Amino acid sequence: MALFEYFPNYIWNLSVAIAMESGGQIGEIVDMCQPIRDATANGGDAGTPMFMKAWAAMGDKLVDLAAEDEGKGRHVSASNKLERAALYLIIAERMQGHGAPEREATYARARDAFDRSTALGKINRQRVEIPLATGTMPALFTRAPGEGRKPVVVFCNGLDSCKELLYWTRLPQELARRGISTLCVDQPGSGEALRLQNLPVDPHSENWASKAVDWLEQQAEVDPEAIGMTGISLGGHFAPRAVAYEPRFASGAVWGANHNWRAVQDKRMAREGENPVPHYWAHVHWAFGAKDQEDFLARSEAMNLNGHMDRIEVPFLVTHGANDRQISVAYADDLYDQLVNSPHREKVIFTPREGGVEHVGADNMAYGRDLISDWFAETLGGKVA
Repeated sequence: MALFEYFPNYIWNLSVAIAMESGGQIGEIVDMCQPIRDATANGGDAGTPMFMKAWAAMGDKLVDLAAEDEGKGRHVSASNKLERAALYLIIAERMQGHGAPEREATYARARDAFDRSTALGKINRQRVEIPLATGTMPALFTRAPGEGRKPVVVFCNGLDSCKELLYWTRLPQELARRGISTLCVDQPGSGEALRLQNLPVDPHSENWASKAVDWLEQQAEVDPEAIGMTGISLGGHFAPRAVAYEPRFASGAVWGANHNWRAVQDKRMAREGENPVPHYWAHVHWAFGAKDQEDFLARSEAMNLNGHMDRIEVPFLVTHGANDRQISVAYADDLYDQLVNSPHREKVIFTPREGGVEHVGADNMAYGRDLISDWFAETLGGKVA
């Protein structure tokens, strides 16, 4: 299995793959991408502003179509269209550099479409705000069905995702089927926390992950003895670090091992490996609150898990794609090998036999989604049958 390569450009193909895996319709995706590809083939400058224009236009059209459904009382259909509108607007916004024209407005329209989709479709996700030392951490809480206290998993972003994209991985839905709730967070440096509150990345993820645990312990439907933590992409740094330093986590997992992200930056400066977004360096400067490259490199020194993983004393799952073009599969070996005090550690490398070989399963998220859901069901007291 391989990534769907519509463009001659990994970064653009990654966005298409994210949209496809997050519930986009292939016909709508082709309608958005065909003019961009045609312009490229004809020698035109099909840069990210053209990507923004095409994807945002489709999102806005779906918002209009949803309004027609809502006017007829067809709330479920309206919700479905608003869901895709939010997705396409978020993908459009994600591809733009910080400060790009229309980026803020596009993000606002995406959030509005998402929230209205939630309400009209009565979707199982509640927006919450978790107090931090400075500001708040916006999150989406998806509840497991049934009465009584349930296990829960804190699910955090990577470098350039947001809580809505976490929800669209469908991990929260699969965990709910297994009797486990999910808290998808926009931690500092991502999503709303970065865009609306200007909260930068905190490499010491236990600082904000502990606040999530504090909040969960106050919820009557949560089993405080069965709280897990996972993260996707750069969340493969944040989740292990949080589990190492927050003893209330009962289990952990990574969807992509990001063991030494600081070293990855040296490779990217040497043009080794693929970047996740255009304007990469401007994006990381923004996310880390850095004034320049030297400042960013200094702030990112702590993005290295070496010397910390022996603190993990709970079950931990390491997953990675065999053909990850952004983060070396060798980092999965490093993480697994250093989990020396975990009573139950497991490493799964996704191969062409099943799929999910690209970065965090961009080619096929089904295998990572199922495995991580089963892992938490088995280690937190959910159900796999």
